[in-house]
Amino acid sequence: MKFISWNVNGLRALYRKGNFSWLLEHDADFICLQEVKAEPEQLPEDLKNLSGYHSYFDFSKTRKGYSGVAVYARQKPEKVAYNMGIPELDQEGRLIALFYKEFVVLNVYFPNGGGGPERLNYKLRFYDAFLEYIENLHIAEHKKIIFCGDVNTAHEAIDLARPKENEKNTGFLPEERAWLDEVVAHGYVDVFRHLYPTKKDVYTYWDMKTAARERNVGWRIDYFFISNDILPHLSSTKVHSAILGSDHCPIEMTLSL
Repeated sequence: MKFISWNVNGLRALYRKGNFSWLLEHDADFICLQEVKAEPEQLPEDLKNLSGYHSYFDFSKTRKGYSGVAVYARQKPEKVAYNMGIPELDQEGRLIALFYKEFVVLNVYFPNGGGGPERLNYKLRFYDAFLEYIENLHIAEHKKIIFCGDVNTAHEAIDLARPKENEKNTGFLPEERAWLDEVVAHGYVDVFRHLYPTKKDVYTYWDMKTAARERNVGWRIDYFFISNDILPHLSSTKVHSAILGSDHCPIEMTLSL
């Protein structure tokens, strides 16, 4: 079972540039996109109803052209959720959860903590609510958990090119990184770091304004996490750093499910 996750920084723009074709060529079972920046009715018909897939979208209810996530799934889920049940945190179109018999696939675009203390606080509240949400699914509902997306935080110094320079910047603040420590402590596995514990210079995001991609001055802030009970089924993961079309690149995971 193949999963692809990609912060596309505008699905309509990716489509116009012809970069969406890369996704189709890879024949994934789940295509999870973040920062879609569109409501379904704004999309071309072949994106809104992708051939061979069941299509699901969540979008910002407060600001057009902002945030948004999409999932294309070959297998129809038993049910779909678009929120965590907390109105304040459910308005920006950041989550889609697809429920299957034994597992849940969650595609999430976590908030960026930039823009001042209020926004950082919002990000941290979202983090805490999300961990509580998946813990309830995992423990109370006995579901195996797969979550992916743009987490907007680099976990360790190895996960960004300039750790010292960014110690006081959002995306690498101690309180943001501490939440990822907590995720791991609760038994969720960062798939890439599990398979490549010491691999350096692998990033998923680069600042476009400074031509950072050409110099590979980047951040690894896009992840696949799985609950420990799925770990025996983990086959592989890839970071497709050569694929253009966004300031992020696609990531891939294969499970023997």
